[in-house]
Amino acid sequence: MPLYMYQAAYTAESWAAQMKNPQNRVESVGRQVTEAVGGKMIGGWYCLGEYEVILIADVPNIESMAAIAIAIAAGGAIKSSQTTALMTGAELVAALKKSESVVKGYKPAR
Repeated sequence: MPLYMYQAAYTAESWAAQMKNPQNRVESVGRQVTEAVGGKMIGGWYCLGEYEVILIADVPNIESMAAIAIAIAAGGAIKSSQTTALMTGAELVAALKKSESVVKGYKPAR
Protein backbone atom coordinates (compact mmCIF):
# COMPACT_ATOMS: atom_id res chain seq x y z
CA MET A 1 0.00 0.00 0.00
CA PRO A 2 1.19 3.57 -0.60
CA LEU A 3 2.60 5.65 2.23
CA TYR A 4 1.44 9.21 2.90
CA MET A 5 2.57 11.92 5.28
CA TYR A 6 -0.27 14.03 6.67
CA GLN A 7 0.73 17.25 8.44
CA ALA A 8 -1.73 19.43 10.34
CA ALA A 9 -1.88 22.59 12.41
CA TYR A 10 -4.42 22.91 15.21
CA THR A 11 -6.74 25.87 15.72
CA ALA A 12 -6.43 27.89 18.93
CA GLU A 13 -9.74 26.42 20.08
CA SER A 14 -8.43 22.90 19.59
CA TRP A 15 -5.31 23.65 21.65
CA ALA A 16 -7.51 25.12 24.42
CA ALA A 17 -9.68 21.99 24.47
CA GLN A 18 -6.59 19.76 24.58
CA MET A 19 -5.17 21.74 27.50
CA LYS A 20 -8.34 20.97 29.47
CA ASN A 21 -8.10 17.25 28.68
CA PRO A 22 -4.46 16.36 27.85
CA GLN A 23 -4.02 13.15 25.85
CA ASN A 24 -1.98 11.77 22.96
CA ARG A 25 -4.57 12.24 20.23
CA VAL A 26 -2.16 11.63 17.38
CA GLU A 27 -2.01 7.98 18.47
CA SER A 28 -5.71 7.39 19.06
CA VAL A 29 -7.07 9.49 16.18
CA GLY A 30 -4.33 8.44 13.76
CA ARG A 31 -4.96 4.76 14.36
CA GLN A 32 -8.74 5.15 14.12
CA VAL A 33 -8.75 7.10 10.85
CA THR A 34 -6.23 4.87 9.07
CA GLU A 35 -8.00 1.67 10.12
CA ALA A 36 -11.35 3.16 9.01
CA VAL A 37 -10.09 3.17 5.40
CA GLY A 38 -8.45 -0.26 5.56
CA GLY A 39 -4.95 0.97 6.26
CA LYS A 40 -2.63 1.26 9.21
CA MET A 41 -0.81 3.97 11.05
CA ILE A 42 2.97 3.73 10.73
CA GLY A 43 3.57 6.49 13.26
CA GLY A 44 2.44 9.83 14.56
CA TRP A 45 4.40 12.71 16.07
CA TYR A 46 3.98 16.18 17.47
CA CYS A 47 6.38 18.86 16.28
CA LEU A 48 7.11 22.56 16.34
CA GLY A 49 6.78 24.78 13.31
CA GLU A 50 4.19 25.38 10.63
CA TYR A 51 2.49 22.05 11.44
CA GLU A 52 2.10 20.54 14.91
CA VAL A 53 1.10 16.98 14.01
CA ILE A 54 2.55 14.48 11.57
CA LEU A 55 0.93 11.16 10.68
CA ILE A 56 2.56 8.55 8.46
CA ALA A 57 -0.19 6.34 7.03
CA ASP A 58 -0.09 3.15 4.98
CA VAL A 59 -3.44 3.25 3.17
CA PRO A 60 -4.85 1.57 0.04
CA ASN A 61 -4.88 4.58 -2.31
CA ILE A 62 -5.06 8.36 -2.70
CA GLU A 63 -8.86 8.31 -2.30
CA SER A 64 -8.45 6.72 1.13
CA MET A 65 -5.92 9.34 2.18
CA ALA A 66 -8.15 12.11 0.84
CA ALA A 67 -11.05 10.70 2.89
CA ILE A 68 -8.91 10.95 6.03
CA ALA A 69 -7.85 14.53 5.26
CA ILE A 70 -11.42 15.61 4.43
CA ALA A 71 -12.92 14.03 7.56
CA ILE A 72 -10.31 15.64 9.80
CA ALA A 73 -10.76 19.05 8.14
CA ALA A 74 -14.54 18.78 8.48
CA GLY A 75 -14.15 18.35 12.25
CA GLY A 76 -12.97 21.94 12.60
CA ALA A 77 -9.97 21.30 14.91
CA ILE A 78 -7.41 21.85 12.13
CA LYS A 79 -6.62 25.27 10.62
CA SER A 80 -4.38 23.92 7.84
CA SER A 81 -3.00 20.63 6.58
CA GLN A 82 -0.87 19.10 3.87
CA THR A 83 -0.69 15.57 2.47
CA THR A 84 2.44 14.24 0.78
CA ALA A 85 2.79 10.94 -1.09
CA LEU A 86 5.98 9.16 -0.01
CA MET A 87 8.26 6.99 -2.16
CA THR A 88 10.87 4.43 -1.25
CA GLY A 89 14.35 4.65 -2.73
CA ALA A 90 13.48 1.79 -5.08
CA GLU A 91 10.37 3.64 -6.29
CA LEU A 92 12.46 6.73 -6.99
CA VAL A 93 14.98 4.68 -8.98
CA ALA A 94 12.11 3.21 -11.04
CA ALA A 95 10.76 6.75 -11.65
CA LEU A 96 14.20 7.94 -12.74
CA LYS A 97 14.40 5.09 -15.23
CA LYS A 98 10.91 5.86 -16.60
CA SER A 99 11.78 9.53 -16.94
CA GLU A 100 14.11 8.69 -19.83
CA SER A 101 11.12 7.79 -22.03
CA VAL A 102 9.30 10.96 -20.97
CA VAL A 103 12.31 13.15 -21.82
CA LYS A 104 12.27 11.85 -25.41
CA GLY A 105 8.84 13.36 -26.08
CA TYR A 106 8.89 16.37 -23.74
CA LYS A 107 9.75 19.77 -25.16
CA PRO A 108 10.02 22.59 -22.63
CA ALA A 109 8.52 25.99 -23.46
CA ARG A 110 11.26 28.47 -24.40
